[in-house]
Amino acid sequence: MVDCTGEGVLFIEADADTTLDNLGDAIQPMCPCFEELLYDVPGSGEILGSPLILIQVTRLRCGGFVFALRLNHTMADGPGLLQFLNAISDMAKGLSAPSIQPIWQRELLNARNSPRITHIHYEYEEVNNTNNTLLMAMDDNNLVHRSFFFGPKEIRALRNQIPSSLGPCSTFEVLMACVWKCRTIALAIDPDEVVRFSCLINIRGKRGFDLPLGYYGNAFVYPASITKAGMLCTYPLEYGIRLLKKAKAEMGKEYVKSVSDLMVIKGRPLFVQPENYIVSDLTRVGFGDVDYFGLGRKAIYGGVARALSIISFCMRFKNRKGEEGNVIPICLPPLVMERFEQELKRMTKEVEPNRLITSML
Repeated sequence: MVDCTGEGVLFIEADADTTLDNLGDAIQPMCPCFEELLYDVPGSGEILGSPLILIQVTRLRCGGFVFALRLNHTMADGPGLLQFLNAISDMAKGLSAPSIQPIWQRELLNARNSPRITHIHYEYEEVNNTNNTLLMAMDDNNLVHRSFFFGPKEIRALRNQIPSSLGPCSTFEVLMACVWKCRTIALAIDPDEVVRFSCLINIRGKRGFDLPLGYYGNAFVYPASITKAGMLCTYPLEYGIRLLKKAKAEMGKEYVKSVSDLMVIKGRPLFVQPENYIVSDLTRVGFGDVDYFGLGRKAIYGGVARALSIISFCMRFKNRKGEEGNVIPICLPPLVMERFEQELKRMTKEVEPNRLITSML
């Protein structure tokens, strides 16, 4: 339930004696000045009994600005937040109402009258917490943040490892199989332990769903790929991609209904955490395309500010060299992060093709 008090949202104005050029690639997550660009108002960060949105606009010396926002995720997902930001843009341009009217209608994704679980949901599977060492290592106070840029060179190096028999593969599938594998190797998980990868899938526009234009609530599921750590680490990149494709292919109307019913039957369980990794694909959401103040200009960067211990995001990004690519922020313990970087460097290194030398003698 939302208590509409008419008090608006938390809004902060700020000025910073710096420029966008000075920030450079640091604008990507994890931005070193994050705490200054979005002040954590005491008492505003809880799920219950807190404001739904916190916004801070920071004016820079060069005339640019940083628009930072924290959203209560129980109210909206990425596309829902984009709808809200576009509504701000509409108002800034002088419109009296948003061009797309917000629609609540949460009952559209309610459980069935006779709830029943019809699919296997590895993402909510009850597992014994056998790896306390790993959970302790992934404590938020023991993590470092890094962002990894995947440009044309890195993506080409990964695609060169995929056999043509696998068929078409999206860039997201290729990157996620690589990152999942490198992360698992770096964590040195027991080869017989089961590991999971969950990819958030937006159900808007999918066949069989009738979500109206303007629905801004959470409308996604995250089916999990599952395998033993040893197999993921030793088999070629193709293996991880096939697992991702299989999990995505299972997502349909009945799968979503089964998730809704599971929430009722099992009392809204949290997703599996031990040996799990969740990634949200934000490359097509369009945060960077919003005209935030009706000025007719796109943002230099639009995306999340940081990753979480087992949750990362994949976003579009242009680096200082002008290369278009994807950026993925990751949180890991310091020594694990070093191993991850080494393994990632090895996997994304381009191999010179063999040159055949012939002689006319």
